[in-house]
Amino acid sequence: MVVTSEMVKQLREKTGAGMMDCKKALDEANGNMELAIEILRKKGAATAAKRADKAANEGMIVAKVSDDAKRGIMVEINCETDFVARGGDFVNFSTSIADIVFQHSPADVAALLGLPHPNGRTVADALNDLIAKIGERTEIRRFTTMTANNGFIESYTHMGSKIAVMVEMEGEFNPANKTLARDIAMQVAAMSPLVVSREKVDKELINKELEIYRQQAKNEGKPDHIAEKIANGRLEKYYQEVVLLEQSFIKDAGKTIKDILPAHLVVKQFKRFQLGESAT
Repeated sequence: MVVTSEMVKQLREKTGAGMMDCKKALDEANGNMELAIEILRKKGAATAAKRADKAANEGMIVAKVSDDAKRGIMVEINCETDFVARGGDFVNFSTSIADIVFQHSPADVAALLGLPHPNGRTVADALNDLIAKIGERTEIRRFTTMTANNGFIESYTHMGSKIAVMVEMEGEFNPANKTLARDIAMQVAAMSPLVVSREKVDKELINKELEIYRQQAKNEGKPDHIAEKIANGRLEKYYQEVVLLEQSFIKDAGKTIKDILPAHLVVKQFKRFQLGESAT
């Protein structure tokens, strides 16, 4: 049967799928509209397209670290509702994607989608199968990797897999240091620092903050030389908020992170994912 443009238009209106997807489905169904709808649903194209206007800001973040603690990855998978995010199908899919990222270290999400999935097809096929099954927009949003050359990696997942952190530590990988590294990962999850040390704070950001503090002080009627002192004092408080080593430890507010670190253990870097945040 010849597939006409009118038939493609009708199928698009019924399913919300893309024009080419509709054309291919109608060709495969030999013009049978109901069969074409079924084909699109099985591929996930209809469901995904119809729900493309809904935000996929729920989901989960999976963190995985190698047994020798030398490699780590984090993956964020998004869906529309927390109900689906807690379901077995979504959790199993997310875990499988984390395993694939860990095993293959793809360059980006596009490369990841082309990799083989344990179900015998590609990751993209498995994603479409999941969309068709759960009926929600779902996407592999991002992933990151971390490697420790002179130390180890520790991870922490918080709030029902809505926040995850990896930290790279320089030092011996032993139970005591691992416990301390986990505490630091918890700190990053809870307090969301921007950098490890104040030397890592962007100079433009510092200048911007100082100018804001100076203007605030002047608005309060302070003379220039006093406003400068006030601005520098407020900058110190800013450092205590955004610099990990200068934050108050969440388990003991009387100490900073710098205070709890022994001389032989150094925080090299951290990465923090929060569900639905703007990726940087």
